[in-house]
Amino acid sequence: MDKKNIGIFSFALLFIIGILSFIWIGEYDKLEETQPEIKNQIEGTVLSVNKEYISVQDKNQIIYTFSNSNFSLNVGDSILLEYFGILNKDSERQENKVVNITTTSKTIDGIPLDWQDNGIFKAFYKEAYKKVQTMSLSDKIGQLLLVRYPSFNATEHLKAYSFGGFVFFEKDFKNKTEQEVKNMIKKLQDESTIPLLTAVDEEGGKIVRVSSNPNLVSTKFLSSKELYDLGGFPKISEDTKNKSKILYNLGLNLNLAPVVDVSTNPNDYMYERSFGKSTDLTNTYAKTVIEASKGTGVSYTLKHFPGYGNNPDTHTSGTTDSRTFDDLLKNDIPPFENGIHAGAEAVLVSHNTVTSIDPNQPASLSSAVHNVLRNRLDFTGIIITDDIAMGATNTIDNKTVKAILAGNDLIITTDYEESIKEIKQAIADGVLSEDLISKLAFRNLAWKYYKGLIHENEK
Repeated sequence: MDKKNIGIFSFALLFIIGILSFIWIGEYDKLEETQPEIKNQIEGTVLSVNKEYISVQDKNQIIYTFSNSNFSLNVGDSILLEYFGILNKDSERQENKVVNITTTSKTIDGIPLDWQDNGIFKAFYKEAYKKVQTMSLSDKIGQLLLVRYPSFNATEHLKAYSFGGFVFFEKDFKNKTEQEVKNMIKKLQDESTIPLLTAVDEEGGKIVRVSSNPNLVSTKFLSSKELYDLGGFPKISEDTKNKSKILYNLGLNLNLAPVVDVSTNPNDYMYERSFGKSTDLTNTYAKTVIEASKGTGVSYTLKHFPGYGNNPDTHTSGTTDSRTFDDLLKNDIPPFENGIHAGAEAVLVSHNTVTSIDPNQPASLSSAVHNVLRNRLDFTGIIITDDIAMGATNTIDNKTVKAILAGNDLIITTDYEESIKEIKQAIADGVLSEDLISKLAFRNLAWKYYKGLIHENEK
């Protein structure tokens, strides 16, 4: 066959293949059109509902928002929602078509099904549910709040509001003896009908609340960088155990540390408080602290999710983190994941606005940020806000309610009277349900049982 005939033959062959491909694609498209859509379902609690959207929180605390097709629902309803397609778990807002919603009342061992996950505190859900049934609405609201220890009349405020716990600062320990600190905390525990979380930021280095007082600790706790330089991770493990022993002896049971934000630039605001090493080394740091804390009676808190980066100080004003989601997944989130796998009970969320996850809300008030923590990292413990009285969030209306709807379990607040007022008004307006408040109180109580703070013979 000469070159001319070969060319004609090749052209004809390609033409025939093209025609057959066109016919095949057309038939495939027709076949696709006739395939039935896959119907799936989700069980959960209605967090919010209006004419346009329905937000549902499933039993794993992940929040999904669907378009509302005129379904008649109330905030707090337990529902079975049926939809076509597959959920996008990296987004709060779903494009799936909702085909049916029915209210349910399913329980396991008498506990609502949508309250139960396979979480870290699951062994104590029965006790926690039994406890929450005996509590007033005001008492349940109080369990959601970790409040700054007031300078005056602390026990009177505690009696009035039944707080979940207190956060203590340097001034609360200043010049006190060991016995005076013990008496201060014991008096609070004696006055509380439910044992309190007693929290402190004892990071070491720049942030030292307890060890700033030489009456309590002979020398200030060293920073994580200093400890690593002295003896690597074994030294960090030893320090965690020693620190926990001192805190526990004083009556403190929650440390709002370690800082597992990745920062290697000395010019970053968070650098001085961070481990100051690479992501890989910070992974090991997070794991080391959490593992060393187990069995000490003091819980530790990974912060500040999803990673503080090089953002400025949120104590004074709002900040915007414009890094890509891939950057966060690669560089900032792994230490949290490693700490969670090591058994972390609590994670504290920052007030930075992380545009790649949610450009409209600070992380602490963003359900999308909380979904990353719950879904990608499989975290089943307690999510805590940074103090919502800080500059980044202080001027936001109804910030306490927004924090609850975002997926937080525990809210750090200085202005607790305003927080309580916001929550009660939101319940009266139908924005929050008492059922959701009960569920969050239940989760915090389960943590207290897990920690050994509550026992069956508690008053």
